[in-house]
Amino acid sequence: MSTVEDSTARRGRIAGEGAFVQHLRQLSRDQLGMLGLILVLIIVLGAIFADWIVPYDPLKIYAGPRLAPPSWEHWFGTDQLGRDVLSRVIAGGRVALQVAIATLAAALSVGLLLGLIAGYGPRWLDNALLLLFDAVRSFPIIIFALAVVTLIGPSLYTVILVVAITSIPNYARIVRTQTQAMRTNEFILAERAMGAGPARILAIHILPNVIGPLLILASMDVPLVISVEAGLSFLGMGVKPPTPSWGTILNDGYSYIRNSPWPVIAGGIPIILVTLGFTFLGEALRDIFDPKLRKDL
Repeated sequence: MSTVEDSTARRGRIAGEGAFVQHLRQLSRDQLGMLGLILVLIIVLGAIFADWIVPYDPLKIYAGPRLAPPSWEHWFGTDQLGRDVLSRVIAGGRVALQVAIATLAAALSVGLLLGLIAGYGPRWLDNALLLLFDAVRSFPIIIFALAVVTLIGPSLYTVILVVAITSIPNYARIVRTQTQAMRTNEFILAERAMGAGPARILAIHILPNVIGPLLILASMDVPLVISVEAGLSFLGMGVKPPTPSWGTILNDGYSYIRNSPWPVIAGGIPIILVTLGFTFLGEALRDIFDPKLRKDL
C-alpha cells in the first residue's frame, strides 16, 4: 500500500514539475517576458536587500558637496542636503514594494469577496454593490486622497488606504462578471441540484477559476499603484520626509531641476523600469495561462 502511495506521490511531483518547467520554457521564448522578469527580479531583490546594497545611509546628511553631479563616489549625484541619491533610490524601492504588496493584497481580498457576493447573490444585492462600486470609482484619486489626508494626515498608511479603496471596484467588477458567467454552467447547476450550498460552490468551483486571471491582472496593476504612490508623495500627501520615496526624490529634485537635473532623472528611472518590467511580465503570463491568448495555438 505504501509503495502505491509513494509512486502516486512521485508521479504527482513529476507532473507538477513538468508543468512548471513547461511554463518556464514558454516564458523563456518570450523575449519581452524574460526582460520583464529580469527587471522585476532586480527591483524586488533590490528592495529586499536594500540595507546591504546602499553605499551610504539614505537618511544621513553629509557635509560634502550638495547637488553634486554623478561621480564614482555618488553614481546619481547628491541632493540639496548632500544625501546620496542612489542610496535613496534603492531604499525608496522598499517603500514602493511595501505599498504595492499591501495595497494589492487588500484590494484583491475585498474585491474578490464583494465580487463573488455580487455575482452569485440576489439581484437587489448585486444592484446595491454595483452602485457602491460606481460611487467609489466616480471620485478622482487625487481629490479622494486630499479628503483622506485632511482627515487622518499624510503617511504611508494613508497612501495604502487611498489606493486600496480606489482599486477594490476594479477587481470586484471583474470577479462579478466571471461569477455571473459561470453560475449558469451545467456543473454548477448539477452541484446545486445535489444540495451544495452557495459557500461550497463559491469556494470550490468558482474561486479557483477566477483567482488566476485576477492575479495576472494584479501583477499588471503594480506599476499603476507605484505611480499613484509616487504622485501622492510628490504632492506631499504620501510618505513623510525624510523617508526615501521615489515621489519625494522627484519633489526634492524638481525645485533644483535647472541647476541639477540628476535627482529628477534618478527618481524617474525606477518608475519607468517598474512599469516596463511588470507590464512585460504580466502580458507574458497572460499569454501562457490564458488558453485563448496562447501564442502556440
